[in-house]
Amino acid sequence: MLRRNFLLWGAGAAGVAVAGTVYYRRRADVWKTVYAQGVPYSSVAGILDGSIDVLDQPVQLDGQLARLYSFNGSIPGPAITVTPGDAVRLRLNNYLAEPTNLHFHGLHVAPTGHADNIFLEVPPGESLQYEFTVPRNHPAGMFWYHPHLHGRSEKQVSMGLAAPFLVRGDLDQLPEVAAAHEHLLVLQDFPSLNPGGNMAGMHEHGGGTSRVAVTGRYNPELTIAENGLARLRFLNASSSVYYRLTIEEHPMHVIATDGGGIPAPQAVDELLLVPGQRTEILVRGERPPGSYKILSTPSPGMMGEAEGSPAENSQPIAFLVYEGRSERVWDIPSRLIDVPALPAPTAPVRSFVLSGGGMMGGGMMGHGGSYSINGQGFDARRIDTTVRLDTVEDWEYINTSRMDHPMHLHVNPFQVLDAHGQPERAWRDLVNVPAGDRVRIRVRFRDFEGTTVQHCHILAHEDNGMMATVLMVKEP
Repeated sequence: MLRRNFLLWGAGAAGVAVAGTVYYRRRADVWKTVYAQGVPYSSVAGILDGSIDVLDQPVQLDGQLARLYSFNGSIPGPAITVTPGDAVRLRLNNYLAEPTNLHFHGLHVAPTGHADNIFLEVPPGESLQYEFTVPRNHPAGMFWYHPHLHGRSEKQVSMGLAAPFLVRGDLDQLPEVAAAHEHLLVLQDFPSLNPGGNMAGMHEHGGGTSRVAVTGRYNPELTIAENGLARLRFLNASSSVYYRLTIEEHPMHVIATDGGGIPAPQAVDELLLVPGQRTEILVRGERPPGSYKILSTPSPGMMGEAEGSPAENSQPIAFLVYEGRSERVWDIPSRLIDVPALPAPTAPVRSFVLSGGGMMGGGMMGHGGSYSINGQGFDARRIDTTVRLDTVEDWEYINTSRMDHPMHLHVNPFQVLDAHGQPERAWRDLVNVPAGDRVRIRVRFRDFEGTTVQHCHILAHEDNGMMATVLMVKEP
């Protein structure tokens, strides 16, 4: 591990500029940081150079000071944009009083070294340079980065540490997609603030009234032109909340899932986003100009449906607002990008039994207790599954618990199998496994050797044991 003590930069009252951040030393043990909030990073000449400071200090949350954790002083953290083939260099500076690290969720990059290695630990007051190259054949899509230190993932993500990681490519170049008003919608649930700016009931999952921040704002207005298109890029960055989304009087057309674009748009009236999931939609500006609600029916961990109808329990989280008129009438495209189905598996089906959990009610609302995969809680020293590169496998998740579990596999995207055993023409890194049900996926392991993990993305479940190692090796 490469470490560097970064708290010694600067001296006296002088300021030192580092990657767009200014550090001021007022006393030997007190620092004041001035940030341009939300300033994104984009690659230049094939290189993404950035610095990510992990902070515990008041931040602006829709105009109100809130005591949260943040990347570079903003909620969510700075969006990162790259293209396939780019080199990524990100220096993580840990200002927390606890260790942390980074996971590049959904990216097909190495799980070793200083790439997407979730076994790294950056202690308080130290830093780590993350470095990797985005493969030249990497699909375009909306990915994200967040902490992934076992035992602390739920707390650190719930406290605000999340940000989009965009890979631009073929889907972005389609005329209809390029012409659409693009909006990043990072969904994070925060309990209401008390007078001191602290979150009432944070980490108690039920204490206080939860509100959904959309890219750091409450009920933002998203523009769409009359006769035009809007591209809404949703990321569920909440640690345990499922969102059921609808838009007043507007059909939604799905154009991308976790791992990028799909072959053709799919019209839906309702969109389910499980924790960690991304889904992109196109919306047509075909209604009378005005303001239309984007509604959400949140469900913590899908522990049964809320009482009453979805309409009765839905709350607006944003508004789609007409602004101007498109010179051209845009329609939803009939085709998007080619997504070949994975071939038949080259190994027997592997089964993973999901079980465990605490009593309903209480502080964790069913998220407490211990969780397991195939009867074992997580142990980083143990290899649970060994797979060989350049092979295709079918995995079956069998959920014996009373809660849904959104299962996430690092490094290699997969395709979900339908009832007839055929792979869906979409790349995913998350699949929801309903309580008492089973789901099969098909995955090809390629390019990268090393140890990674699979786990439930209700992060309290992961922290309490529902995670397992996966060792990828070359053929002998």
